[in-house]
Amino acid sequence: MQGVPVINTSTRTKPAAAARSPRSGLAASTASPRVLQKGQHTRAVILDAALGLASSMGLEGLSIGLLADVTKMSKSGVFSHFGSRDELQIAVVKEYHARFEEEVFFPAIREARGLPRLRALFERWVRRVSVEIDSGCIYISGAVEFDDRPGPVRDALVAMIKDWHAALHKAIDLTRQMGHFNPSADPQQILFELHGLILSLHHDARFLRSPGAVQRAQRGFERVIQPYLAQASDARATPAAQDVGQPGLSRRRS
Repeated sequence: MQGVPVINTSTRTKPAAAARSPRSGLAASTASPRVLQKGQHTRAVILDAALGLASSMGLEGLSIGLLADVTKMSKSGVFSHFGSRDELQIAVVKEYHARFEEEVFFPAIREARGLPRLRALFERWVRRVSVEIDSGCIYISGAVEFDDRPGPVRDALVAMIKDWHAALHKAIDLTRQMGHFNPSADPQQILFELHGLILSLHHDARFLRSPGAVQRAQRGFERVIQPYLAQASDARATPAAQDVGQPGLSRRRS
């Protein structure tokens, strides 16, 4: 999606910086490729467990000690991969964001620009939330936990959510540019209302256990866009555009 702000969501462990020999001044590797590969695998295992815990208990429920118990590792072993609780929480936020874009964003931008793409983004967003009913959405739960708590974890959450909002805003604006929405359509207002539908879906489905919440969210989408549809537009029939290679929600992960 052209023009979308990009954020590096890479959570992979990067190779250790080379150490210089005091005698020769030449770079010497600090670890063998096998050791680095094992370290990356271990970090991925810890991160996957942390994401599962954060989804059910919230980011504030995460601790080095709890993660050590779940992964059957020592506290020092877990600590060596993250260094601090804040770093662990931020890594979880970034991993959640990476998985979100793989499931929601990247498949949706294969659709044609305009209403087909916007519809796909929302439908996949709804699908993602609907499967998180029992686990919870870190974007939503994290906003509740850190709404009034400044710091690096809140900053990471805000950056990821703003990144996603920027992608949606761009999709809405393209819908207007393609003539599927009339020129008076306000992308920021439409974005606000679509996000509101997702928050209502999460509340009714997860908290109230209300049946039919997903269907109401889907009908809500049609009601939100209806006043903005151009009279002569038949966006559903627009052939898919081949622009998969455009920049996405995040930079390519190294």
